[in-house]
Amino acid sequence: MRLRTLLIWLAVVPTVAMGTQVTLTADRLLEQSARLRADVEAAERIGAPLYTLMVDMQAERTATAAQWAGTEGAEGELRVRRAATDSAAAEFGRLADDPSRSFAEVTRQLEKLAAHRQRADTRSGAADSTLAYYSEVIGKVIQVYQQEFSHAEDAELAQASRPVVSMLQATEMVAREDTVLALAGPSGELGFVGYDQFVSSLGAQRYLHEALIVPHLAEGDERFYERVVGSADWQTKTRIENAVLSGHQDTVSGIRVPAEVGDWKSAHANFSVQMTTLNIDLARSVLTRGEAKAAQLQTEVAWLIAGSGGGLLAVVIVVVLTTRSVLRRLRELHERTVTVAEETLPDVVARLQRGQTVDPEALPAVSGDRDEVGRISDAFARAVAVSVDGHRRLAAERHGFGLFASGIASRTGNLVSRQLSLTEDIQDTFGHDEALLAQLMRSDQLTVGMRRQIENLLILAGGEVPDPHTEPMRVADLLREAAAEVEDFRRIERQALDETSVEPSAVSRISHLLAELLDNATRFSPPKSKVVIRAELVADGLTVEIEDRGPRVSPERYEEMNGRLHQAPPYSVLAQNAHRLGLFVVGHLADQLGATVTLRRSVYGGTCAVVVLPAELLLPTAGEAPGGPARREPVVPAPAAEPDSAAAESAADAPAADVPVPSDPGGPVPAEGREPGPVVHTSAGLPSRRTKTPRPAPAAAPAAVPAVRPAAAAAPARPALPERVPQTHLADQLRAPHAPETRVPQDTATPEEVADAWADYEQGTQTVEEELRRDQP
Repeated sequence: MRLRTLLIWLAVVPTVAMGTQVTLTADRLLEQSARLRADVEAAERIGAPLYTLMVDMQAERTATAAQWAGTEGAEGELRVRRAATDSAAAEFGRLADDPSRSFAEVTRQLEKLAAHRQRADTRSGAADSTLAYYSEVIGKVIQVYQQEFSHAEDAELAQASRPVVSMLQATEMVAREDTVLALAGPSGELGFVGYDQFVSSLGAQRYLHEALIVPHLAEGDERFYERVVGSADWQTKTRIENAVLSGHQDTVSGIRVPAEVGDWKSAHANFSVQMTTLNIDLARSVLTRGEAKAAQLQTEVAWLIAGSGGGLLAVVIVVVLTTRSVLRRLRELHERTVTVAEETLPDVVARLQRGQTVDPEALPAVSGDRDEVGRISDAFARAVAVSVDGHRRLAAERHGFGLFASGIASRTGNLVSRQLSLTEDIQDTFGHDEALLAQLMRSDQLTVGMRRQIENLLILAGGEVPDPHTEPMRVADLLREAAAEVEDFRRIERQALDETSVEPSAVSRISHLLAELLDNATRFSPPKSKVVIRAELVADGLTVEIEDRGPRVSPERYEEMNGRLHQAPPYSVLAQNAHRLGLFVVGHLADQLGATVTLRRSVYGGTCAVVVLPAELLLPTAGEAPGGPARREPVVPAPAAEPDSAAAESAADAPAADVPVPSDPGGPVPAEGREPGPVVHTSAGLPSRRTKTPRPAPAAAPAAVPAVRPAAAAAPARPALPERVPQTHLADQLRAPHAPETRVPQDTATPEEVADAWADYEQGTQTVEEELRRDQP
C-alpha cells in the first residue's frame, strides 16, 4: 500500500466511523421527529372524537343506571344519550383507520354496544354487569390515550402527557361515582357492591388529583385547576362524597345514602364541564410541545449534518497538507530507490542467473545516517543485500540440482534403454523357456519401473517427459499402457471406454500419472486383492477412478495428501518426503494437464483416487458410436492379451506361422476401422513400452509371408520383439527390404510346443474371450 493511500486511509477510517455514527444518529432523530409528528396528527384527528366518545359513554352509563333504578324521566334522557353515543362512535370509526395503532380494541368493544343496550332495556341480568361494559369501553379509550399519545420515548413529553392521562382517569372515577349515585334512584338505597364501587372510585380520584395531577401541572394549568377545585360546585361534590362515606345507613338489603345526594346531579353537571375544559387544554399543550419537539429534532439533525460536514472538511485539509509534506521529504529517497530497484537489482539478478560474478560496489551501501530518511535508505540497502544473497544461493542451488538431475537422468536413461533392448533380445532367443520367460517378464517390469523413476526425477526438476506419440490413443489402450508400467500389473482390473481417445500430446503424461497412482494402489493394498481402474465420461471431461482395498486412512491424512496433489512444494519439502515423491509427481502432471486428482476413502475401506481429465484432451474414436458400453478388461499376460482390434492388426501384419491361434474358433470378431492404434505386445507376451524418441512410421510392408527359422534350429520359431515405437505394431523384419522368399515347410511340432509353453496364458485368453462373447449383443 502506498504511503499516500495509507495516510488517506488513516483519515478515511475515522471519517467513515464518524459519518456512520452521524447517519445513525440523524436517522434516529428523524424517525423520532416523524413519529412525533404522526402522533400529533393522529391526536388532532382522533383525539377529539375519542374524548367525545368517552364523555358520551359516561353519560349513557349514568342514564342507563337511572333507568334501571326507575328514576322519573330517565327513558327520555337515555334516548338522547344513546343518540349522542352513536354519533360519536360513527365519527370515531370513520377516522380510526390506521391498523398500526391500538384503535381496533375500542372498535371491537363498540360492536357489543347493541347487545348490552338490549339487556338494559329488558333488565336482563344484574345492573352491575351491564354498567361494567360501559366502564370497560371507557377504560379502553383511556388506554388508547396512554399508549398512543404518551410519547414514552421522549422524557420531556412523557412528563408533560402524564397529567393528561391522569386527568382522564380521575374524570372517569368521578363519572363512576355519578353512575353509582344514579343507580340509587328514588329509593336512595345502594347495594353493597354499588357502595364499594363508590368508595373505590372516590379514593382513586382523590389519589390521582393529589399525587399525579397537581404536582405535574404547569403554572397556568395549576391556577385553572385551583379555580375549579375552589368553586361551589366542587365543594358541593366534596360535601356529598363525605356525607355518603360518613352519613350512610346500613339496612338489611344495602346502604341508604343521605338526603344531600339530591344536589349531586346539578353540581356534577357544572364542574364536569370545567374539568373537560382543563383536559382539552392539557391535551393541546402536549400536542404543542410535541410539534415543537419534532421541529427541534429536525433542527438538531441539520446542525449535526452541518457540523459533521465541517469536521470532514477540516480532516480533508489536514490530510492533504500532511500528505504533501511527507511525500515531499520522501521524493528524493524514492528516486534513489527506484534506480536501484529498476536498473541495478534486475541487472544483478540476471548476472547471477547466468552464473557471473557481481561487483559489491554496484549495490547500495549502508550509510549509517540517524534521521528518518537515512534509516529508510539503510533498511532498503540491507533488504537489497539480503535479496541478492538469496538469489545467489537459489541460483547456485538450481544450477547444481539441474546438472545433477540431468546427469543422473542421462546416464540412467541410457542404461535403461540398453537393458530394455537386451531384454527383448533375450526374449527372442530364449522365449521358448517358460521359466526363463517369467524371469524376463519380471526383469522387464523392474526396468520399466526404473524408467518411471527417472521420469519422476525429470518432472520434479522442472523438465518434461518426451512424448513420442503422434496419433490419438483409445482410453482402453491408455489404461492398458498405464497398467503395464506397474510391477504387479496382474492384479489390475480395467473398465475402459472404446469410443473415446486422448490427444497424442497428453498420452505420455496421462499414462505416467495413472501409472504412479496404480503403483501406489498395488503397493499399499493386500497382495491378493484387486485394484480396479475404470474410466467414464462426465460433464467436465473424463473421470478415471482407481480403487484399492488397502488399509484405512484418516480424514486428516487424506487432507494432507490432497494438499500435496494440489500444490507443488519447494525442494526442501521434497527432500523431507523423499519416500513419498509419487504424489508430488502426480500433482505436477495434473497441473500441466489441467486435471484434478483427489484421494478419498472407498466403499471397501481402502483408497479411491479420482482423476478428472478436461474435455480439451479428449477426441472421439473413429468408427465407435459415442456413449457405448464400457468393457471390462482384466489384464492377462498372454501373447494376445486382449482380443480386440490390436490383436487383429498384429495377426494380420506378423508372420502367420509365428502367431499362436486361439483354440476357440467361435471367439469374437475384433472391431475394425479404429484409427488410434493400441499398445502392442512383444512376441514373448509383454506389453510393448514406449521409447523416448519417436521414429518415423515405416512404409507398408508387402503382403508376402516372411520366412521363418529353419527346422534345424534348436528353438521353435518365434517372431522377434516389435520395435518400441508407440502407435505401431510392425516388427523389425517388416521394416527392412525383403528378398524374394521361398516357402519353407512349417514345422509341425512348433504349435504343440507353443501351446504347452503358454497353457496358462491361453486359459486367461479364453476367459477374456468368454467375457467379450457375453458382452456382445
